Amino acid sequence: MDKLIRFSLSDLTKITNHRSTEIKFGERIQTVPKEMDILEFLEASDAEFVLFGIPEDIGIRANLGRPGAASAWESTLNSIVNIQNNRFCKGSRLMILGTLNVTEEMETIQDLNINDKDDKKKFFKLVDKIDKEVSHIVCKIIKAGKIPIIIGGGHNNAYGNIKGLALAKGKAVNAINFDAHTDFRALEGRHSGNGFSYAFEEGFLKKYFIFGLHESYTSKSILESIKKTEGKVLYNTYEEIAVRQEKDFKSEMEMAQKHVTSDAFGIEIDLDAIPNIPSSAMTLSGFSVEQLRQFIHTFGQNQNASYLHICEGAPDLAFEKNSHLIGKLIAYLITDFMKAKPNK
Repeated sequence: MDKLIRFSLSDLTKITNHRSTEIKFGERIQTVPKEMDILEFLEASDAEFVLFGIPEDIGIRANLGRPGAASAWESTLNSIVNIQNNRFCKGSRLMILGTLNVTEEMETIQDLNINDKDDKKKFFKLVDKIDKEVSHIVCKIIKAGKIPIIIGGGHNNAYGNIKGLALAKGKAVNAINFDAHTDFRALEGRHSGNGFSYAFEEGFLKKYFIFGLHESYTSKSILESIKKTEGKVLYNTYEEIAVRQEKDFKSEMEMAQKHVTSDAFGIEIDLDAIPNIPSSAMTLSGFSVEQLRQFIHTFGQNQNASYLHICEGAPDLAFEKNSHLIGKLIAYLITDFMKAKPNK
């Protein structure tokens, strides 16, 4: 984990707002002591969940999206440490591991033009480099018996999450994706739009379900690619459920569960599926925050739920006075996932 920047107790103390008569999450959250080896502490700790961030938007830029998702990690930290520690959810169940060091890569892209053919290849190589680090960290966390909670960053990191889980389990795994898009684009070089197609092609992803696909933003070629998977990749659409009401939200969750939960699976959440959430592909139409929270609770309860990845939220694209709300939303989602798992 050479590329991991540890989150220290000192870091935690600086952003936790103490108040008399209250116990904040940050007063109970675990961090890796500076004198201890990371892997040794992971295995020894009684925390069930391990939080780490990937503060980049390189994959989004490589997919011609709007940058800004790199800022979600800091916003999330400031929110999660300042919620209440109480009988509903305890901070001691969570360890903050740190962030993937992408400083050099983020600096490199400042001089690149995504519309230049040669520069575009450099973007793809940078994403590929990040993939390797993400898969390594996710694999190590899972092998230590913990459940990773990964905060992006772009949805390109789904590939590293899936690969890391597959390597830890020694076999192909499944994924459920709450998303307006498939991210099953052509294998043209790594970016935020093809993390799942690469994972599927390379044998790390076995079964995949896209929940709430937006019909007007899914190309014919992608639908044809999905058809060729012979039932390994399934989906429903937002319009089927929420507009035409041909399908029911709860029943569709049950259908998706049958497809992915028989083996280890990852829960992927793209915040561009929620209306008015600042993101690279912000929408005005989509499922509600409450439906998303129900979704995370439902899938998080399953014993094979192996990680949670929340991505594409972009506080830097929000109105300045409300930029903290992305972190607040992500904190809700993190604790919903934690509450879905019974205390050991």
